[in-house]
Amino acid sequence: MQRFLALALSTLLLVIAAPAAVVAAPDQAPRLSNPARAPILGATLAGTRIVAVGDYGTVILSDDGRTFRQSPVPTRAPLTSVFFLDAKRGWAAGHDGTIIGTDDGGETWRLLREERGKERALLSIWFEDASHGLAVGQFGLALATTDGGVTWQERRLLEGEAGEMHLLHLFRGPARLLLIAAEAGNVLRSEDAGATWQAIATGNKGSFWTGVALADGGLLVAGLRGHVFRSQDQGRSWQKVPSGTQQSLTTAWQAPDGTVRLLGLSGITLTSHDQGQSFTASTRPDRASFTSGVVVPGGEVHFSILGVVERR
Repeated sequence: MQRFLALALSTLLLVIAAPAAVVAAPDQAPRLSNPARAPILGATLAGTRIVAVGDYGTVILSDDGRTFRQSPVPTRAPLTSVFFLDAKRGWAAGHDGTIIGTDDGGETWRLLREERGKERALLSIWFEDASHGLAVGQFGLALATTDGGVTWQERRLLEGEAGEMHLLHLFRGPARLLLIAAEAGNVLRSEDAGATWQAIATGNKGSFWTGVALADGGLLVAGLRGHVFRSQDQGRSWQKVPSGTQQSLTTAWQAPDGTVRLLGLSGITLTSHDQGQSFTASTRPDRASFTSGVVVPGGEVHFSILGVVERR
């Protein structure tokens, strides 16, 4: 059951109706009649441009946070995560071990790897620089590149049973600290940008789906049933923070003004003005489940499996 729940976010969209689409080539993402309604699982900024990814190889772009257009993508695999190093260079990862890359801010993409039929999902991707990157996912799957994503080598981050846990979200801390929000209340921690790892048990029983490094040096992880944990010693130890909700939390960030935001299922939003030491909760009236969000000039843009759901 734990493993099923840990992957629920990335598979939930597969049971809902797909957005209206125009038939495309078998190896191309379907062309959408309304890109803003595409099921979205991950989003980030490429400079000031919003890049969001989701089902059937969908990639949508926005330069104003209000209107969205679709990019041509050479795969139909669901995409779960997207990362940009700068305004031009980015990568996205997803099911079937798929990784795609772009050098023009997401306008066009090239297929870097895919394992059709092996049912191994990548859930998060991150790059240290233009050469060195890491993608992680289901059952301890970890892939590393040293050539900008042209080739990938499979790695085992931990030995024994710990090496089989789901790895759900990569995020960077201070200096070369790298962390992974993982299954069963674990946080993987690396002080050398991913060369070596250790698993830290937080005492939580549920999986963590997201994490964020804070401006004061603190770290947050959050996930199943509204559990939020905070660290002030670079991830060596973790303390529970009351969240006021039992809804699972899917995405987290800190805005330039210091506001910390956690979004989750059934329309839950948690807001903190004290570096994640306490939160207030609110819920969207329509209870749309959030999957991702980005901070843009003048506000935020939120996404769900129903597409763009809010700009605030």
